[in-house]
Amino acid sequence: MATTLTLKDVLTRLTTEGELYEKLPDQRVRCYACGHRCLIPEGRDGICKVRFNQGGVLYVPSGYVGTSLQLDPVEKKPFFHALPGSAALSFGMLGCDYHCGYCQNWITSQAIRDPKAIARPNIVSPEDIVRCAVENDAPIVTSTYNEPLITSEWAVAVFKVAKARGLKTAYVSNGNATPEVLDYLRPWLDLYKVDLKGFSDKGYRKLGGLLQTVLDAIQLLVEKGFWVEVVTLVVPGFNDSDEEFRDIARFLAGVSPNIPWHVTAFHPDYKMTDRGRTPANALMRAAEIGQSEGLNFVYAGNIPGRTGSLENTYCPACKTLLIERVGFQVLANHLGAGGTCPKCSARIPGVWA
Repeated sequence: MATTLTLKDVLTRLTTEGELYEKLPDQRVRCYACGHRCLIPEGRDGICKVRFNQGGVLYVPSGYVGTSLQLDPVEKKPFFHALPGSAALSFGMLGCDYHCGYCQNWITSQAIRDPKAIARPNIVSPEDIVRCAVENDAPIVTSTYNEPLITSEWAVAVFKVAKARGLKTAYVSNGNATPEVLDYLRPWLDLYKVDLKGFSDKGYRKLGGLLQTVLDAIQLLVEKGFWVEVVTLVVPGFNDSDEEFRDIARFLAGVSPNIPWHVTAFHPDYKMTDRGRTPANALMRAAEIGQSEGLNFVYAGNIPGRTGSLENTYCPACKTLLIERVGFQVLANHLGAGGTCPKCSARIPGVWA
């Protein structure tokens, strides 16, 4: 009788030995791909369910994508200060180190934990992914859809090929990072989007993480020279108080006033269908607070055309309109050579070439 393979069985075969771990006595291992720093006994999984200890060796995902490859505007990631108007070739794997009840990518991120998530792996090579990017004139290759930190060895395998072809590389991540994984990624990764999910440690614990770990990671990302943009999905009744907006903005401005902060709209999804969509005025209120705390670039998105000028980029020195957007579409780009303001010549922080 033929044996039906579970998703876990299939994924166990699509692995290689990891690089982000240390071996310990009694065939235990310590993983440091993400902030959980799982101590994994032999025969057990990490919290993410996709990194596991077999015979004292940590095995990690390799050789597949969790969905088909997708071409997206880079603004959808969202990166507003990285090659505006360009396409990004997006790929992901399966699994996550969080369990957010409102996850908007739960089909891939919760595939191991939730039997209702029916994503399946598609075999592919790093060369296949990069070839697809090149053939479609996408100058950016992005690891997204699930949490890329827990599949960093695979991302680096892809990014090494991408960098050899002159492409930029990006992470769309929850930011639950360690110094070790950021050092590992730094030679191969250019752009890093962090989901800062609020400013309450209690709220973070409900999602499966720790606030301070993410705050430390944002600080390290900037110090190590990644281009960083931060997104807060504004969830009614969870993280939408003025106090929390102010705490987020104040923290980011303290790291660097030039970090773009995107406040985006929640829609009911996955296990959180007990509340409505985020109203436009909540995003505009958050943006106003961000600006008042000294952030130079605050964007309100996910509801095109309903947040006034908050989709555009302006020169912080002279207020000249630099990049005009509606949703993920760039309508006009007035940036000068090297990313400068055409009126006052101020250099606008970002990755423009």
